[in-house]
Amino acid sequence: MSTLTKYILTKYIKNFLIVLMSLEVFFVGIDFLQNFKSIPSSANLQLLYIFYNGFFTLTLALPLSIVFALIVTLIVFIKNNEFVAFYALGAKRKDIFAPIVLLSSFFIIILIVLQMTPLAYSYEQKRKILDNEYFTSTKSDIFLKYNEYFVYFQKLFPLEKRAENIHIYKVEDEDIVETIIAPKAYFQNNKWYVIDANIILKPKDIDENSKLTLKSEKFLHTLEGFQPKILNNVYEAKSEYSLLDALSAWILLEQQGVNTQKIRTNIYNQIFTPFFVIPLLFLIFAYASLNSRFFHLGKFVSFGVFGTLVIWGFFFFLFKITSSGVLNPELSIIVPLILWFAISSYLYIKKIQDN
Repeated sequence: MSTLTKYILTKYIKNFLIVLMSLEVFFVGIDFLQNFKSIPSSANLQLLYIFYNGFFTLTLALPLSIVFALIVTLIVFIKNNEFVAFYALGAKRKDIFAPIVLLSSFFIIILIVLQMTPLAYSYEQKRKILDNEYFTSTKSDIFLKYNEYFVYFQKLFPLEKRAENIHIYKVEDEDIVETIIAPKAYFQNNKWYVIDANIILKPKDIDENSKLTLKSEKFLHTLEGFQPKILNNVYEAKSEYSLLDALSAWILLEQQGVNTQKIRTNIYNQIFTPFFVIPLLFLIFAYASLNSRFFHLGKFVSFGVFGTLVIWGFFFFLFKITSSGVLNPELSIIVPLILWFAISSYLYIKKIQDN
């Protein structure tokens, strides 16, 4: 790594951390003050609330901080005539800009990796603390389809990975041929173990001598790979997924013929949407002035900040409206992102050529 690259990255990282911490403190502080009366008096729960809210805010603040930090860094370079000095030393445009783009991409990848961890459920945990449900997690009357089975859970405990009062119905040709009833089931080794199951089998051919077959099983496994957290989130009308859980749910529900639009929306939003900041970095760099004498500071900052918020708000709006099931996620998230990269590339090349 050259001395110039180290110097540029040092300045950028310093500004990035300042902007990120400022946004985090602002958003978390405002939220804490707004919900202060609803937050339990326990100091531990208050700290947990701040922690979960801090990570949830990070998913919003980190992309913005990447762009705002570049704006601040460029202002400092231009005002101190450091840009001129860089070019005078023989540096090329890519030598100045490429390290920042690579570092920004690295920050985004870290954010995506964090979305694979339980921290992805920060908003849900924060909401539970506000609703005094942090230490309890129970869902009732869940009914779902799994392959040829229809499964009913009277109570589901996602955190404890268990369920109570289980009814499983096997359907063939729109006819129930088998019924499994059990008081409890546990999720272990990537499958559900039904305890003390009573099984009722109906004969395929019914005549005057036909009768039901009754038998009992101490242990019976089913719903292989269907994690309690996935069951909980599928049941919820509004819930978030970690990236790994979302991928698992996508595969499983696709096999069941269930609509996966909401899950695909979450996956695309977590993996692809944060990269909307990369074209912004190119455009801001292209429209920055080399000479401080002709540099319009107010105009540059206004257009940079306003443009960033508009683009961020546009993709955030697309995510929200797609999550409601109105639009197809491939058309409303992936296609606009590709178009944004194409348009910004054209504007960047045109501006560079004009200079």
